[in-house]
Amino acid sequence: MKILITGATGLFGSYLTRKFASLGEIYALARPESDKRLLRSFADQIHWIEGDLLDEVSLEEALLGKDLVIHSGGMVSFRSEDKDKLMQVNAKGTENLINGMLASNVEKIIYISSVAALGRSPELKSIDESHKWTESDLNTPYAISKHHAELEVWRGVQEGLKAIVVYPSILMGKIDDGRSSTQIYNYVLEENSYYPKGTINYIDVRDAADLVFRIHQKELWNEGFILNKEGISYQRFFEEMAYSFGKKVPNKEVKDWMINFALFFTWLGKKLGINKSPLNRQTAMLAQLEAVMDNSKVDKLIEFQYTSLGETLDWAKSNEN
Repeated sequence: MKILITGATGLFGSYLTRKFASLGEIYALARPESDKRLLRSFADQIHWIEGDLLDEVSLEEALLGKDLVIHSGGMVSFRSEDKDKLMQVNAKGTENLINGMLASNVEKIIYISSVAALGRSPELKSIDESHKWTESDLNTPYAISKHHAELEVWRGVQEGLKAIVVYPSILMGKIDDGRSSTQIYNYVLEENSYYPKGTINYIDVRDAADLVFRIHQKELWNEGFILNKEGISYQRFFEEMAYSFGKKVPNKEVKDWMINFALFFTWLGKKLGINKSPLNRQTAMLAQLEAVMDNSKVDKLIEFQYTSLGETLDWAKSNEN
């Protein structure tokens, strides 16, 4: 089997690449400047194809003769000023990929979406794969771009493709991975005092890659699956992290009325060039919500033992690969 992976140099993509290598030859679409550090020595076993999701010619060449596409490439940002670029990379890039697959007769795709693409409704305490997208002030530019990208995948299904769509929650990798989802460790490592009052949904990146592999092996095509170990309070999450890392436990709850003050000082700091915080009104309000991503669909189909939070944290700070 010949497998084409986009985003192989990213956090999730690097784990998926190693996981699916047992099934055949791995080809990876990447820009020349891509950092291959997360793949470590495995990078030498990959057939690298220079290209870009926005370059239709390179996509056409990359897709030639492939049996399966794993689309984990894309852009992650929660900055409102990046909304156009997010739509271009995530939505238009996926549109190009789907069109290329249809033209090249490549039938199967595993699309790595995000729980963000399921949208948010402030009144809901539990969200599953059947949740219908609704317009909301809580939908970040990233969420909107991933939602539109997913629509392109389902369009491909209507035109004859077979697709598996997965929605991972926060992916917990190693501290030294240095990717966007692993930045959450820094909050505790820097010994911040406050914790949001909402719920955090997370999964060990190794578990997430294993689940995608098993879903593919069961050939559960044209379905969507949330990948999430659990949803717990930020208070408990940060507390366990602080104990594991030997750091001070955040002990002050963020009240809703505090957010406006925090946003003002964040805005002021950015204007003065002394603050690069990703905090904005949407991300602040999302962290205050108590909503659990319901993983019962995949749990009914696949018997799976999730890695505990403590075990994930021990691994995250270790030298193990």
